[in-house]
Amino acid sequence: MRECGILLPVASLPSEYGIGAFSKEAYQFIDDLREAGQNYWQILPLGPTGYGDSPYQAFSAFAGNPYFIDLEQLIADGLLTKQECDEAYFGDDERYINYEAIYNNRFKVLRKAYERWKERILAAGGDPDQTLTADLCEETLDYCFYAAVKRSFGEKSWSEWDEDIKLRKPEALARYRKELEDEIRFYEFQQMMFLSQWHALKNYANERGIRIIGDIPIYVAFDSSDSWSHPELFQFDERCRPEAVAGVPPDAFSATGQLWGNPLYRWSYHKKTGYAWWLRRMKYCFDLYDVVRVDHFRGFEKYYSVPAGDATAENGKWENGPGYALFKKMKDELGELNIIAEDLGFLTPEVLEMVEKTGFPGMKVLQFAFDSREKSNYLPCFYTPNSVVYTGTHDNDTVRSWYETIPQSDRDFAARYMGVADPDWDDVHWMFIRAALASVSRLAVIPLQDYLGLGWEARINTPSTLGGNWEWRMKKGEFTRPIIDKCREMNQLYARGMNL
Repeated sequence: MRECGILLPVASLPSEYGIGAFSKEAYQFIDDLREAGQNYWQILPLGPTGYGDSPYQAFSAFAGNPYFIDLEQLIADGLLTKQECDEAYFGDDERYINYEAIYNNRFKVLRKAYERWKERILAAGGDPDQTLTADLCEETLDYCFYAAVKRSFGEKSWSEWDEDIKLRKPEALARYRKELEDEIRFYEFQQMMFLSQWHALKNYANERGIRIIGDIPIYVAFDSSDSWSHPELFQFDERCRPEAVAGVPPDAFSATGQLWGNPLYRWSYHKKTGYAWWLRRMKYCFDLYDVVRVDHFRGFEKYYSVPAGDATAENGKWENGPGYALFKKMKDELGELNIIAEDLGFLTPEVLEMVEKTGFPGMKVLQFAFDSREKSNYLPCFYTPNSVVYTGTHDNDTVRSWYETIPQSDRDFAARYMGVADPDWDDVHWMFIRAALASVSRLAVIPLQDYLGLGWEARINTPSTLGGNWEWRMKKGEFTRPIIDKCREMNQLYARGMNL
């Protein structure tokens, strides 16, 4: 079956209160996807974000972002008033997210909802603790404890906490649990609301034939509940200090490489435990999503290890990852997995063999195809059916902006390849969308910004930069009926999606 989908982060949805959420606009977008003949909605990781606002640097791999909780639903549930939400300042630009305003005010509003919810449970003779923890997994509860402690230390990284709680001394854990009992419960309330609203939205999508493609970063953030709660999983010394961190070696784009700084896994320990943590993580992901895109897939075959404390990635070295054994264990324990392998970039024969062995489809990005100086396996003529084609990803510029900035020789090459002698600048994005949909890849996913024909101002993320990322939002009504109709028409033309 040939299928298609649209990539749009939840945060990029329009909404009343500053950032995309599980609100009525999300339900409308699902209806629009169905009308456009789509099969999938691809999103970015849903974890709680911190400094830099990147969904790939979340405070937990097992928790949801409270920013996505729909305040209008809390109003309908009697936990908030419209006046309270309207008076809170979440930013006043419908195009870009003001994360500072949301951070400063969202939790204040959610706290009011929590206090009313707690009063309601107690008035009914219930136990708030039991109500909250019933549907939360152990790792999510770890996050709620971590978040409460982190707040008590002024949001400092756990590496800067007092020694006893940083190293998880039993007496310190017990003391902080008692002292921060209500704060921990507040974070549990957030997670309960997140899961309840997300599952309702996902069920709505699934009932209408729309499946959700989620995203799992290979690494966790150093400042996360994962690394604090389970230091044995990572390459830490006895004082919980990283011995080595993740990065990318020097290349033509960066003379010193990229120093990501994420903690590296102690794969020998994971193997000894039968990859239990990874099985729990993947199970959690498939509770949230129908399909999981695994980021930086090559890192499971070999990963780049940089000595902790180095200022650049120049002195790193390649180390062996778990390879196919991890995914075999997942299949044995969890059954067949709907996974997309993010296998972009330079791939060794060993990585290609691992991807082929898993059977997971890899990714093809059209923006990587049209370099007139060299042959590219990202050209559609080299695709195989077991692949997912994108015009671009969240890390790419929009097609329109990219096409305007590449050398004229590359533009000429793209036009010749697609048989368009003189591309109309107003429709150049459709030229690439058509190429993706016409390809043999079983699944084609197009960022919404490309369907809207937007330029550089709609870029989601520029890798290795801080500030100005993850902020773009779709305006209300921007995904218009003519665009929806054209999406549906092109999907039918290339035998993709729903034939409504």
